[in-house]
Amino acid sequence: MKELKRLAIIAHDNKKAEMVSWAMRNKSALSKFSLCGTGTTSKLVAEATGLEVHGYLSGPLGGDQQIGAKIAEGEIDGVIFFWDPLQAQPHDPDVKALLRIAVVYDIPIATNKATADYVISSRLIKE
Repeated sequence: MKELKRLAIIAHDNKKAEMVSWAMRNKSALSKFSLCGTGTTSKLVAEATGLEVHGYLSGPLGGDQQIGAKIAEGEIDGVIFFWDPLQAQPHDPDVKALLRIAVVYDIPIATNKATADYVISSRLIKE
């Protein structure tokens, strides 16, 4: 049996509703991934879609760092991160570290709906 690609989902507070809406619209495509995410985001997406989403800590409490560690360990294949560029984040260094680690390990990281749609529909993410 083929192993599912692992996808992390993260959203800042002002983007959580957008993430939930996006996940509901893309439920069928997301069901083909093993999903994980930061605290509240993983819970909201799981409740809205009925999909299983492994939850880590909240981003400000270390969830971004946990996901970064999983990327470094080769356990996450892509990230959908609806971040809020207009709102200062108290854990901004963690956010920057997560973005940096995704680039270092050359995994796709989508930071808006348009790019997220490309990532989950790409034939490359499925290979």
